[in-house]
Amino acid sequence: MTAVALVLLAADFVTKQIALTHFSGSDPTEALGGLLRFTLVFNSGGAFSIGEGEAWFFTTVKIVVVVAMLVVSPRIRTPVWAVSFGLVIAGAAGNLVDRLFRAPSPLQGRVVDWIQLPHWPVFNLADCGVVCGSALVMWASMRGIRLNGTRESDAPAEAGATERTAEGRDR
Repeated sequence: MTAVALVLLAADFVTKQIALTHFSGSDPTEALGGLLRFTLVFNSGGAFSIGEGEAWFFTTVKIVVVVAMLVVSPRIRTPVWAVSFGLVIAGAAGNLVDRLFRAPSPLQGRVVDWIQLPHWPVFNLADCGVVCGSALVMWASMRGIRLNGTRESDAPAEAGATERTAEGRDR
């Protein structure tokens, strides 16, 4: 989990610095025949620019998410949960760093977004981490994989469940 988080956090930081140096909001750089654009945007809201101007809210949510996941993380005993937590923590922390240290002020900073696909809002690697990590969480949850690596189907049956089933059949 720590390795995934550190790699993504470093990649997010480095790519944002490159974006700040080489890209602009008024003159996007195209790649892959226009499928991908590099457009510099400073986002004061959340995903899809929802809640613009409410940076304090997103800062608070990111702090709560990171702290909660770090508190729960010692219970992780399986790679899928370690990777998913690493991605979400790094993604939240990457954008949290922007909120804390970028203009206009601490806790109100704007997130540096720079990747754009057709018909999609501009985003960054931290956003990718949150989305991919959340998708892994949903996948693991739907598969019944617990943090400790066991599956819900492996759990012992609830006491009395067999008896209730047999009673129901006899009625």
